[in-house]
Amino acid sequence: MTRMFKAAVAALAAVVLSLTFAATPAHATPPNIPSYSTALSRLNALTVAAESHHSSYNRDLFPHWITITGSCNTREQVLKRDGTNVVVNSSCYPTSGSWYSPFDGATWTNPTDIDIDHMVPLAEAWSSGAWAWTTAKRQTYANDLGGPELWAVTDNVNQSKSDQDPAQWQPPLSSFRCTYARAWIQVKWYYALTVDSAEKSALNSMLGTC
Repeated sequence: MTRMFKAAVAALAAVVLSLTFAATPAHATPPNIPSYSTALSRLNALTVAAESHHSSYNRDLFPHWITITGSCNTREQVLKRDGTNVVVNSSCYPTSGSWYSPFDGATWTNPTDIDIDHMVPLAEAWSSGAWAWTTAKRQTYANDLGGPELWAVTDNVNQSKSDQDPAQWQPPLSSFRCTYARAWIQVKWYYALTVDSAEKSALNSMLGTC
């Protein structure tokens, strides 16, 4: 076998190998999750302040699951974006597909087992500065598909999180905590929300797992 022929065979094998790996899709994730170094820089840029106005929070102050396109609302759009082989009917309701929940590593085939989590919960956002926003801005926040705010996750895991920050709750899948912290920080930074001291300490610890 000539040297040139060997090189050609090796090159072909590399192409086949790359196509094999490319054919295996990674789990979908929301966009614009910063790198570790960017997240650390943005965490240090956040204003540290105690939460306030929590008693005046009302979920209705954040209009959510608005129509995004056609008959699809925000929830359905996230299910389509983050699921695998998702098929929807004329009302945009998923009739088949599967969803991987990065918070706990579970995979589901019934959309009723999936909640759409607000990475920084609406109540947490309210107490961190959203109390001063207009309703229009709160609507934008609650339906934000452009950043890492909305996640398709196991329903009871989302319910266990509730409105808690990382000092109070972290995803049960410890290998995901680095990504969770980076996403949380991005949302707080993008919307100029504050962090309290315990929350910042927890986020620093989570970044330490990256």
